[in-house]
Amino acid sequence: MSLLRLILLAVGVAFLGYLVLHVGPEILLASFQAISWRLLLIVWFPFALIAVLDTLGWRYAFRQDLAPFPTLLAARLAGEAFNVTTPTASVGGEPVKAYLLRPRVPLGDGLASVIIAKTTITLAQGAFLLVGIAVALAVLPPAAPLLKGMTGLAAVEALALGGFVLAQQKGLFGGGLRLLRALGLSWTEQGHEGVRRLDSALSAFYREHRGRLTLSLLFHFGGWVVGSLEVYLILHFMGIPVSLATALVIEAFAAAIKSAAFLIPGGLGALEGGNMAVFAAFGLGAGVGLSMTLVRRFRELAWVAAGLVTLSLLRTAAGPEGI
Repeated sequence: MSLLRLILLAVGVAFLGYLVLHVGPEILLASFQAISWRLLLIVWFPFALIAVLDTLGWRYAFRQDLAPFPTLLAARLAGEAFNVTTPTASVGGEPVKAYLLRPRVPLGDGLASVIIAKTTITLAQGAFLLVGIAVALAVLPPAAPLLKGMTGLAAVEALALGGFVLAQQKGLFGGGLRLLRALGLSWTEQGHEGVRRLDSALSAFYREHRGRLTLSLLFHFGGWVVGSLEVYLILHFMGIPVSLATALVIEAFAAAIKSAAFLIPGGLGALEGGNMAVFAAFGLGAGVGLSMTLVRRFRELAWVAAGLVTLSLLRTAAGPEGI
């Protein structure tokens, strides 16, 4: 899997290079020059608000509050940076988040929380996509290829997420352990009790903590909505005014494209190409879509750097038992 992701990353980088040459580096540079000093604003806002909302979404994925908010925020920044910079299909940073919460939070509770939070943020993204499709129907004809593609993607997401949630309630990891045992991997005997407790914690959360589950979904949904504000600001700073409704549709479709390209580190290449198609469909120009995506990449790099620094500091604080 790591080799596959490295190959996909190389393909993504090559494709991105092709897109840059196709649009023209001078056009992309002009977009950055139009934004000027306001690029520093985009780096911090509104993404800082998104980080807060998503951390609150994680906070309510616990059965009870076990760690202070600043600790959760730091662990989340570090874990997300790990996700982006390692070939782990956007999930390798999740156990890192749980590990960084020790000893405040038992590892089992931390692991259950990151699985639930990953589920709720993805469910919220699916709901946000449905909202985006509904808003887009006011602008695009129902038969538009873009709308057809996004509707199909929403259907696939619904089936996959429904199955994932159901599997968590029915003992997802215990079933996986039994499969590994059937394949002759005897080492799995050692993890049987831990897996049983994890499955039990997941099932109990969905059954007994629906209020916290709802709050987790709502905060994550709020994070996706605020992401559309970033699209709105970037385009306005580039001198391309759009409505908030259009910015919402662009963000909803971009999030769906990135989710579908989860095997590619950061969705590199796929997100740029997808956004160009979305912008072209709205008559904004494919080059504008690429420029906007590259501005967001710059913001992403800044936050990844902050997350890696946070990870280093947390590891140092953890001492010899750090990651």
